[in-house]
Amino acid sequence: MSLLLLLWLVSYCVGTLGTHTEIKRVAEEKVTLPCHHQLGLQEKDTLDIEWLLTDNEGKQKVVITYSSRHVYNNLTEEQNGRVAFASNFLAGDASLQIEPLKPSDEGQYTCKVKNSGRYVWNYVILKVLVRPSKPKCELEGELTEGSDLTLQCESSSGTKPIVYYWQRIREKEGEDEHLPPKSRIDYNNPGRVLLQNLTMSSSGLYQCTAGNEAGKESCVVRVTVQYVQSIGMVAGAVTGIVAGALLIFFLVWLLIRRKDKERYEEERPNEIREDAEAPKARLVKPSSSSSGSRSSRSGSSSTRSTANSASRSQRTLSTEAAPQPGLAPQPYSLLGPDLRGFEPKKVHHATLTKAEATPSMILSQSGTFQTV
Repeated sequence: MSLLLLLWLVSYCVGTLGTHTEIKRVAEEKVTLPCHHQLGLQEKDTLDIEWLLTDNEGKQKVVITYSSRHVYNNLTEEQNGRVAFASNFLAGDASLQIEPLKPSDEGQYTCKVKNSGRYVWNYVILKVLVRPSKPKCELEGELTEGSDLTLQCESSSGTKPIVYYWQRIREKEGEDEHLPPKSRIDYNNPGRVLLQNLTMSSSGLYQCTAGNEAGKESCVVRVTVQYVQSIGMVAGAVTGIVAGALLIFFLVWLLIRRKDKERYEEERPNEIREDAEAPKARLVKPSSSSSGSRSSRSGSSSTRSTANSASRSQRTLSTEAAPQPGLAPQPYSLLGPDLRGFEPKKVHHATLTKAEATPSMILSQSGTFQTV
């Protein structure tokens, strides 16, 4: 009986040790840290309340206080405007409210209440959970049949541990939501999944989910497996297009060259080519039916023959008439009855010149004209 009375007196005069409480909350949410006492019911003027935070690095700082009937809640820049007493602290509820939570609010909180030499302590361990950031889905490898493909998924932030889970999204009825049979998970890096020996059935939409105690986030990526033959067909089509374009350019070039050559020949119509053959003389045999033409050609031939004969006679007479040295000139006479009274016909010099320059045509016994 005396021992119980002694313990009560000690607790009344010295103080009461509160309980240790652990609370987990997600960042950006609201949290209330409990602290209850009965020291303010008698003398409110001497009541002091103080909340302290010891962070994960062991540093301690004051969060909020009540002293001399004033509340001070702007003691730190990080928690300014986010901390307050949750209820009527004078009536015995000195709980602390923080909103919104930040990762820097994590640590051990101590609530200390003092009044008239009596103390009350409460301890609260606060853990702030951070949801995983939206993961980034990536593909590593070739998207062709028979090759291997790695699906990569990772969140840049979030409370550890983060669990990753890959699954296939069913886009049509009858499709399987599980990964292809030949799939391997890298347990050292759960965000990596290896798809071996790809087939056309491996094509589809894949989802990666990253989760922890705070929540989940996911990302999706599409896998499209291609035929190896289709790649060859595409390459062949490209080659054919290039070859066709080159052929078209070549034909256009030939057409332009041909047009230029024709234009060049049109600009030089009267120019004699060095490699051209000389024109050949054409001999025409007169026909029996064209008597008029034959008579005309005969008359022309007779005229040219007469002119040639007169020219030769004149040259002969001139030669004979010239006196030879040592001989006396003798008169000459024309013999024969047909030559009496004949006088050489005078021929104009221009006519002689033209006659000498013009070849005469003599009718041979064969009936054709020969050039003289």
